[in-house]
Amino acid sequence: MGVMSDTPGGPGSGQGPDDANPFKGTPFEQIFSQMGGFGAGGAMPDLNALMAQMQSLFAPHDGPVNWDSVLDLARRAAAQEPDPSVTPAQAAAVADAVRLADHWLDTTTEFPSGVTTTAAWSRAEWIVETLDVWKVLVEPIAGSATAALGQAMPEEMKQLAGPLMAMLGKASGAMVASQVGSGLGALAGDVLSASDIGLPLGPIGKAALLPTNVSAFAAELPDVTDDDVLLYLALREAAHQRLFAGVPWLRDHLIGAVAEYGAGMDFDTSGMEEKLREVDLANPAAMQDAMAGGLFDPEPSPAQKAALQKLEVTLALVEGWVDEVVGQATAERMPAAAKLQETVRRRRAAGGPAEQTFATLVGLELRPRRLRDASTLWGSLRTRQGAEARDGVWMSPHLLPTADDLDDPLGFREDSVAPEELTEDEWDAGLRDLLDGGDE
Repeated sequence: MGVMSDTPGGPGSGQGPDDANPFKGTPFEQIFSQMGGFGAGGAMPDLNALMAQMQSLFAPHDGPVNWDSVLDLARRAAAQEPDPSVTPAQAAAVADAVRLADHWLDTTTEFPSGVTTTAAWSRAEWIVETLDVWKVLVEPIAGSATAALGQAMPEEMKQLAGPLMAMLGKASGAMVASQVGSGLGALAGDVLSASDIGLPLGPIGKAALLPTNVSAFAAELPDVTDDDVLLYLALREAAHQRLFAGVPWLRDHLIGAVAEYGAGMDFDTSGMEEKLREVDLANPAAMQDAMAGGLFDPEPSPAQKAALQKLEVTLALVEGWVDEVVGQATAERMPAAAKLQETVRRRRAAGGPAEQTFATLVGLELRPRRLRDASTLWGSLRTRQGAEARDGVWMSPHLLPTADDLDDPLGFREDSVAPEELTEDEWDAGLRDLLDGGDE
C-alpha cells in the first residue's frame, strides 16, 4: 500500500506545514491524510469528524480489513462527485439494451444467455454490489503484509515495543482500510459495468451498467449516438455474462488466481528487518520514514511472476473472446461499432484509472495487453473451424491458448479441430456438455 506525500502549506496561511500540522512525522498524519482530514495548507484537521472515523476504523473486526469502514469511506469518496439515483427510465433503457444485446449474441455463439436479471447502478450501488468479491481479492495481500511485518520484527524490538507496536499494528490496519475505501470510491467513478475490468465483480447472472459513467463515456465520443454507446456496452456486459455462465470453472479460476497471487506475495523481510532495527521507537517520525521508504513494498517471487503471466493471458483470452463475439454481432448491424471497438480496446489495453486503482488495491495490474492478439486468435479459429470449435476450447483451462499461441494467433490449431487426445465423439460429447451448462 502506498503512502501519501506530505501536504504543503498553502499560500497565505501564515503557517508552514510543520506549524499547521501537529501530527507531522507520525503515523497518524498518514491516516488523517488518507481520510482527507487536513484542511487547506495542511491545516489542523476537524478532530471531531476524524475521531468518529477513527473509532470506526479501530473497531473490533474479523480479518485484516474492517470492511464496514471500507464501505463507509468508499461511499464518502464516491459522493465527492455527483452520483444521482438511477431513474426508472435509465433502468428501463439498460434492460432494453441488454435484452437486444442478448438477442444479437444468440447468432454468434451457442453458449446460452448468462443473464438472469439486469440492473442500472449508481456509483454507490456498484460499491455495495461488488464488495463481496473485493473482500476475496484484497484480504490476501493485506494479510500477507501484516504477517510479514510481524515475522520481520526483531525479537528485542517486540519486547521493547509492547503497546506501541500493538497501536501501530492497528494504525496499519486502519491505513489499509482507508486506502481500500478511497480506492473503491475512485474506481466507482470510472467503471462502466459489472464486468468492466474483466473480472466478474457483481452477483452471478446480473448484467449491470452504470448510467452516469456511461453518459460521461459517451460524451467523449461526439460522433457516436448515446444509444449506440449504451447498446455496445450492453453487448460487452452480456457477452461477459454469457462466457462466465457457459464456462463454469472460469469465474472461480480468475478470482482465485488473483487471490492466490496476493496470498503468496513475498515481502523483502531481510530488508524490513534491517529497516526496523534502525527505527528509534522514541521518535514517532522514524516509523513514518521507514514506511515511506518502502517498508511494505512487495517483491513478486519467480513463481508469482509466472502465475501473473498466465493470469494476464487468461484475462486477454476472456477480453479477446468478448471482443470477437461482439464484433461478429455488430458487423452487419451497427456502423459505429468499429469506432467503439477501437476505443474500448485502447481503454482496456492501456490501463485507465480503473486498472491503475485496481493495481493499487490488489498489488497487480489487470491489463489485457494482448487483447488484440487474443481477438485475432478467436476470430481466426472461428473462420477456419466454426464457432463450436472456438467455444469448445473453453472446455478446460488445459485447452486454452498459451502466450506462445498468442505470438502466432493465426496458427492456433491450424491442423486440427479437436485435441489429439480426444476422439471426435468425445470432443462432441464434451462440447455438448459445456454448452448445456455442465461442469464435468
